[in-house]
Amino acid sequence: MSSAPSVVQRLRSSLVASIGDVAFGMEDGAVSIAGLVFGVAASTQDSKIVVLAGATGAIAGAVSMMAGTYLDVHSERSRTTAVLERARRDLAADPLGTRERLLARFRMAGFTEEEAESATAAFERNPEALADHVLAFETGLTRTAGDAPWSHAIWMFVADLFAAGVPVLPFVLFGIDTARLVSLVVTGGLMALLGIARGLIGHEPVWRTALQTMGIAGAAALAGVVIGRLVTA
Repeated sequence: MSSAPSVVQRLRSSLVASIGDVAFGMEDGAVSIAGLVFGVAASTQDSKIVVLAGATGAIAGAVSMMAGTYLDVHSERSRTTAVLERARRDLAADPLGTRERLLARFRMAGFTEEEAESATAAFERNPEALADHVLAFETGLTRTAGDAPWSHAIWMFVADLFAAGVPVLPFVLFGIDTARLVSLVVTGGLMALLGIARGLIGHEPVWRTALQTMGIAGAAALAGVVIGRLVTA
């Protein structure tokens, strides 16, 4: 008898299903708040102002990304479900036409006549597999069987908020001058790690993805500093 998955197993499964959201959320949080924090830090000597601006931006940004992720995943799943239902109806209404389309598709793919007949017969015996095949081949959509939209949204919120807190935390712990340097170093380190993770996930050279991610964060920080200097000039 198989036991129900533990809380840790469920969390791990949920994390794996949402790994793309986590990577994107961390990159967005670190980049956007780094630009904000360094811009404010360039225009004030009061750490409290930097912390207030950074914390406010981090929370607002994380909530916004969470809501956007929920709506995106929910809308995509609703669309896929609607298209799948329409595909089921169309297949049931025209089985002969469906059979001919399948045979033609398999022949074009290089199947022999016997192989095409065999594959078509297999799909006809399994209507759900046939509906999935039509959904993927004719619309480019796939049936989603992962976690609920709110799970993706929560992981996005946590990742975005955590990464956004990295450039802010040094201003809580240190004086303004030391905090600027520490924030720059730890934010750069985080972006390097995120770039490496992007490379591993996407099977790209990690040095390139690390430089890309650090470059984006550096550009955001520089833009923030320039704006901060212009405002206080």
